[in-house]
Amino acid sequence: MLSDQEMNSMNAPTVESVASTAREEAIASLQQLLGDRLSRAAPVREQHGKDASYHPCVPPDAVAFVQSTEEVSEIVKLCAWHKVPIIPFGTGTGVEGSVVALRGGVCIDLSRMDRILQVSTGDLDATVQAGVTHEQLNEHLRNTGLFFPVDPGANSSIGGMAATRASGTNSVRYGTMRENVLSLTVVLPDGRVIRTARRARKSAAGYDLTRLFVGSEGTLGVITEVTVRLYGVPAAISSAVCSFPSVEAAVRVVINTIQKGVPVARIELADAVQMDAINKYSNLDLRVAPTLWLEFHGPTGSSVKEQAETVQKIASEHGGTGFSWATNPEDRGKLWRARHDAAYADKALREGAQLWATDVCVPISRLAECITETQQDLAASFLPAPIVSHAGDGNFHVVFVLDPSEPKEMAEAERLNERLVDRALSLDGTCSGEHGIGCGKLDFLIAEHGEAVSVMRSIKQAIDPDNIMNPGKILRI
Repeated sequence: MLSDQEMNSMNAPTVESVASTAREEAIASLQQLLGDRLSRAAPVREQHGKDASYHPCVPPDAVAFVQSTEEVSEIVKLCAWHKVPIIPFGTGTGVEGSVVALRGGVCIDLSRMDRILQVSTGDLDATVQAGVTHEQLNEHLRNTGLFFPVDPGANSSIGGMAATRASGTNSVRYGTMRENVLSLTVVLPDGRVIRTARRARKSAAGYDLTRLFVGSEGTLGVITEVTVRLYGVPAAISSAVCSFPSVEAAVRVVINTIQKGVPVARIELADAVQMDAINKYSNLDLRVAPTLWLEFHGPTGSSVKEQAETVQKIASEHGGTGFSWATNPEDRGKLWRARHDAAYADKALREGAQLWATDVCVPISRLAECITETQQDLAASFLPAPIVSHAGDGNFHVVFVLDPSEPKEMAEAERLNERLVDRALSLDGTCSGEHGIGCGKLDFLIAEHGEAVSVMRSIKQAIDPDNIMNPGKILRI
């Protein structure tokens, strides 16, 4: 006969059943709060359980479509009470699995928080809700003479761009989200709402909380509003392309251009494999060789002409050929559309393939070395993998074109990616220049920062002691 103690043990609820019950109670309460704006439909959950990366879909238990900071605060309070994980979601364009619901929970979709709250033309700033995309903001600014320069390629939400510390092709002149976010409104893991800074262009008042939350990938709180810097639309713009005998020659041109103080707005580099893919997809006939794509901004047509001529002279000294530049908006648009469509061009290299886009950044003086050694690895591999680079700041991507269901291909991509990151770190670079850590680069973060990761972990545990904010991303707790 079983003892009373054994009987009680058999009847006692397990940790899993308690957690499941708490989760169902939380979702039931959220259903009362949101009505049909809380979805448990499988297609909706699956859509929110995957980003644009190779990481497999892991759906949340429910998706909450929010409309205000106050609503986010109420949801977070309910989830905090029941210790239910929370995953913020913008447009799902990330590439390191930052929205994958590793432990289930509630996904907070901020896409309906899409109001532009204030544009201050005199102060050159704008405050927007987190779901506003950068294209939406620039369309709103069309008649003001101002623009927001951070352009990661995809039409990402500004809240998501802040959360991942995004950048893009304009960063060499205008900086990344780190430099262009003035202030954030954030809902903390206990539901409190804070504003990280005022709109002043500089401040020495306390810890820089804005920089803490920029790049936090939803692990410290939910960003609901963002105040960003704006810039005057250049009166004159010209774009150019030029091909080179080697990546090293192209990078020397980048370095010399920056050293000479040419205020170039964009300097992009594509290797021969990438150029071949771009030509085929965008129906261009550019030379299949390492190529620089450039854009010049200035107050007058003569100023951008002078910039272009200066760079053309530098390029010719390093074997550059076919230097051509255009000021016509249609021609410039076609050129940069082809550059922005590089990912589609890569995907078209193999029918049914998916992309694993890597991301490292090194000091510009080591960029050619890093890319050249990486190309040697790729030449010995069976995986097609174009390279494209934001060369002006030392950031580049290797795009593995593969079938994620093939273990051999995934293993090869993992091997090459690990060699790439190790190489970047050995050159005093970083494992991620703009994609973030997500759930794909946790070990690389430790390799890069060492004991400093324990400081990051202490900050995470102080702000989010129950680890409900996007658990499993950036840090292991």
